[in-house]
Amino acid sequence: METSKQNWTGKISVATIGATDKEGGTRSSQVTVGGETTLPYLFKEGDIPNAPVIAMEVLDIEPTDWPDALKKPFGDSLKDPVKWAVKCVEEYKAPLISVKLIGTHPDFGNKSAADSGKLIKDILQAVKVPLIILGSGDDEKDNVVLAKASEVSKGERCLIGDATEKNYKTLTASCLADGHNIIGESPIDINIAKQVNILISEMGFPLDRIVINPTIGALGYGMEYAYSIMERARNAALIGDKMLAMPFICLVGQEAWRAKEAKAPSSEHPEWGDEYSRGVLWEIETAVSVLVAGADILVMRHPKAIEEAKKYIDNLMRR
Repeated sequence: METSKQNWTGKISVATIGATDKEGGTRSSQVTVGGETTLPYLFKEGDIPNAPVIAMEVLDIEPTDWPDALKKPFGDSLKDPVKWAVKCVEEYKAPLISVKLIGTHPDFGNKSAADSGKLIKDILQAVKVPLIILGSGDDEKDNVVLAKASEVSKGERCLIGDATEKNYKTLTASCLADGHNIIGESPIDINIAKQVNILISEMGFPLDRIVINPTIGALGYGMEYAYSIMERARNAALIGDKMLAMPFICLVGQEAWRAKEAKAPSSEHPEWGDEYSRGVLWEIETAVSVLVAGADILVMRHPKAIEEAKKYIDNLMRR
């Protein structure tokens, strides 16, 4: 019996992060994602030219809410974002670093745009892999901070975010002027995801430099709904909707380690098992779920979870 095959007319755009010296940047490598012409890992129906990639997350302040199980692999480097980034690249071989400027939020230190600009410059000098740069989530502050981050990293083709439906103009203008890629964020809503991309593109921003952040939930915390939104968006893209035909980025580590099941001490819930393996498993399972939904970039935290997710990607990519 012959296997039925779906013929798609659309294609996910290809986004490249990082600029080498040939392109006017200083990165030693580039990361390319997207380009799919079929649903995830259905190699007999189309092309999947680029494997998903994993970025390791670095915060601009020492995390105070991380459990010991998550802090342990990084040690004292958590006190210094530059050393933290170097450890991720040199010891854990991260091909991509995601710097989250949470310390610029008014409630978490209120660091200035100048502070963040200096940090981004220092990290760019210390490591040569491409960067993702994320704001704190405070719209007013992000407009200033991310504009500065974009300026100091001009020509490096970073991936900067997030642009939202109500707060996209300043970041879009900055990324357009400085040659960066941009992340369009939507609150687990396919219609808003499309609208954000339309708004960004109407400012003259190339579609192949936009990446979608569908704002996932972790395992047990809305994963099913997030999965369905990613699935619907990818189906729409493959039948020809160019405003949804962008790669996905998923903040797996952030969401997984928010779950109480991931970070609660074993002393509080002995029936849940060892806390030093439980959180890692929660991050792995969250990663696996978004991978099969079509994620192209995963931002993760624990090195062991990353190691296992990489193995899973390798298995998925076996044609």
